Amino acid sequence: MFYQVLKYLLLGPLLRLVFRPRIEGLDHVPAEGAAIIAGNHLSFADHFVMPAIVPRRVTFLAKAEYFTGPGLKGRLTAAFFRGVGQIPVDRSGGRASQAAISSGLAVLRKGRLLGIYPEGTRSHDGRLYKGRTGVASMAIKAGVPVVPCAMIGTFEAQPTGRRLPRIMRITIRFGAPMDFSRYAGLEDERHALRAVTDEIMYEILALSGQEYVDMYAGEAKAAAQARARAHGRRGHGKESAG
Repeated sequence: MFYQVLKYLLLGPLLRLVFRPRIEGLDHVPAEGAAIIAGNHLSFADHFVMPAIVPRRVTFLAKAEYFTGPGLKGRLTAAFFRGVGQIPVDRSGGRASQAAISSGLAVLRKGRLLGIYPEGTRSHDGRLYKGRTGVASMAIKAGVPVVPCAMIGTFEAQPTGRRLPRIMRITIRFGAPMDFSRYAGLEDERHALRAVTDEIMYEILALSGQEYVDMYAGEAKAAAQARARAHGRRGHGKESAG
């Protein structure tokens, strides 16, 4: 009930007013049955804008930090994300990754739409990064199509660190469903998972027109932060010497 009120009466109309989304290829999203919508991730707003325009309910795997914040703000944030149907995911890797895949498969077994960002985290610079193979594992195990999706303009509207989005037009572009049934039984084969994931990322790239970086987004973000800290230390040293 909360999801419907939020989508159709509260958040949905507001998002349409702020972003005036141009929607392309929405007919590629299956009208029924299980499927994965795999998209690029440029902004916090992505979690809400795309589900707001898809007629069916989309359940997203969201980072666990959204559900574990301290104080009243943390509890309200957790309640909001649960209310819109998001599932907390531990991104620490290993067994946590398997738990995330299990959660996604549970959604697909119910015949629902699962939303996922193969990059694993938001792009810090607007480029498209290497995909994690969880999306491939779920697609092969569940035997469902993957619909590639590109968010265009949300990075400029609300980049990381910006609290409120700019009022501007964005584009949401869906590609044709991708069939990976030829990989049936290979869900535990590393090379097959990488091949499927790369194929998905290529389609997202073709839809978005982003620059591609063959590196995981989390690693690239950490490297950028390390460079910024090193530059800051060098600059401080120069000031002290002067």
